[in-house]
Amino acid sequence: MQSHNIIIQPTNNENIVKFVANSFLTQAKSYEFKNIEEAAESPIAQQLFHLPFVKTVYISQNFIAIEKYNIVSWDMVQEEVAASIGEYIESGSPVVHETADKKKIPVTVYGETTPNPSVLKFVANKPLVTGTFEFKNIDDAKHAPLAAALFNFPFVKEVFMSSNYVSVMKYEVSEWDEISMQLREFIRSYIEDGKQIFTDEMLSETLKEEQKAVASPSDTTSEKTYSDIDNEIMDILDEYVKPAVASDGGHIAFDSFDADTKTVKVILQGACSGCPSATVTLKNGIQTMLKEMMQGRVELVEAVNG
Repeated sequence: MQSHNIIIQPTNNENIVKFVANSFLTQAKSYEFKNIEEAAESPIAQQLFHLPFVKTVYISQNFIAIEKYNIVSWDMVQEEVAASIGEYIESGSPVVHETADKKKIPVTVYGETTPNPSVLKFVANKPLVTGTFEFKNIDDAKHAPLAAALFNFPFVKEVFMSSNYVSVMKYEVSEWDEISMQLREFIRSYIEDGKQIFTDEMLSETLKEEQKAVASPSDTTSEKTYSDIDNEIMDILDEYVKPAVASDGGHIAFDSFDADTKTVKVILQGACSGCPSATVTLKNGIQTMLKEMMQGRVELVEAVNG
């Protein structure tokens, strides 16, 4: 039987804490309950509302987030709440009851072009995943059933998933006007049928990486530490660059900064990977922005995979 360890994650709101499980609690659907009556379909949410400090309960994918009243501080109660949630999940009881008479919610998916002519972005009207995930081949997708299914199409080269969209990179053997409708309908039907996007093993692997990152910040042998200037660069990328890149079906991640050469290295994913215009975007957009905002401490931006 799988062990259900709950990871406690603070949020930007000091009153809200996320309790993250290593298994799916709900697939591509989120719930918000403001009181015990609203939580009639969720036994775990009703149980949590018996705690006097619980104000709101959110359930989404693999976590339960709780907003508290100010009568207690989280450090006084969060361990006990995490243990309670873990025990409930371990019992195998349902997190949310789906009523039998609920109609299937129609899913719409539309295709969106990207700056990379080899990549098309398929956007759904509901959230699919939390985070960003890149699959270069079917072996990478062993814990991602939707991505693995897409690799069964002979023209699919790579798959990138984030938020509510799937970016597909194709081989040059096919044109988009020949295959886009087929892919769009396949993705739409897959999501509407409620099939798994990720398996619990994918969540476990993701959580292990997150735990490593926060387990021992001072242990430089296990995890890389970042300087103040690294953090400044990452903040600029997060606030000004990533949203624009995501809208084009891609992702950009900070890799390293060399203070001697004043060079920032980044990793390009999704539609950005292999995009003919990526070099222009890096040099004329991101590099110019970082040079100005970092006041001369950055001179060059390079992609380690571009």
